[in-house]
Amino acid sequence: MKKASASRRKFLGTTATALAGFSITGCKQAAAPRRSSGIFIGEGDHKYEVIHDWCTLPEPYTWQTSHNVAVDSSNNLYVIHEGRADQKEHPSIFVFDENGQFIRAFGSEFQGGGHGLEVRQEGSEEFLYVTGYQHLKNFKKMTLTGETVWEKRAPMESGIYAEGEDTKPEKVWGRDRFMPTNFAFLDDGGFVLADGYGGHCLHRYDKDGKWTAKIGKSGKADGEFNTPHGLWIDKRAGEETIVVADRANARMQWFKPDGAHLKTVDGLILPANVDAFGDTLLVPDLSARITLIDKEDNLIHLGEDEAWRQEVMKDKKAMRRTPEGWQGGKFVHPHDACFDKNGDIFIAEWVQTGRITKLQKV
Repeated sequence: MKKASASRRKFLGTTATALAGFSITGCKQAAAPRRSSGIFIGEGDHKYEVIHDWCTLPEPYTWQTSHNVAVDSSNNLYVIHEGRADQKEHPSIFVFDENGQFIRAFGSEFQGGGHGLEVRQEGSEEFLYVTGYQHLKNFKKMTLTGETVWEKRAPMESGIYAEGEDTKPEKVWGRDRFMPTNFAFLDDGGFVLADGYGGHCLHRYDKDGKWTAKIGKSGKADGEFNTPHGLWIDKRAGEETIVVADRANARMQWFKPDGAHLKTVDGLILPANVDAFGDTLLVPDLSARITLIDKEDNLIHLGEDEAWRQEVMKDKKAMRRTPEGWQGGKFVHPHDACFDKNGDIFIAEWVQTGRITKLQKV
């Protein structure tokens, strides 16, 4: 479920008609993904086979910096890439079945700013929640086939954003700007949104999508953030808590739903997001590794290799655009990761040619 040889081919067509009516039957399907790599990481209960480039895109689509992944109840995988703003008709969201075969593509409105996405079950239906940053500055609830249910922008009632941030979005960064990154979903039907690149805070919304509160602010103290990039609802202790990947502060923080700070766990490098499977939390770390957190908050690092990390981080822009230098079983910049229903892991890396890796539990 990832970058293809097609990622090095130019997108075919420059007009809207180039992709109009595009369907699975009208594209060249990629070969079925490999089922085995013979490359393993981890040990014991946390041993996985590493399958890089698990899925590929059919022509004429190309990967354009992969960002986030999510899985629905049918074990279909959804991938969003940032996309190129000058390719407005190219999709930003791609869907693959559990065998890695391409199903559909949509979401061209996120080109140039596609970022976070999550699948949420609501009654008998499932919906896709998506964030856009850069010039987009929005977040949407969509059907699994791409129809918009609602779209929202900066919550001006929070009192932290510049005038016009909700009506005239532009590619301007700052603490008074809105650059949403990811979601977490509460049992009462509400949700929490991370403004990871803008206001460095969380926003809480009720079940009707109405803003109710701001949590945190920019800073280094407990309860403060420096790029709260990802978040999840942690129920391992028997109650809902919000766990936040406080990326540039190199830590995870936990909060009550009302925003009260509970605890902080250090020992991360650049934690980017969070997912959960049973009593295990999954944290992709942009600094070339994946971290698992057990019920006692012990950190288990997968793909740990200090020499490789130094090679990656000495010039991350160079490494992210040179796949010929990547090594099997090693990560470059894990930006998001999620579990599927079997406990296998999918990883999206922040690399220019895109890369989706499957960690298949042994």
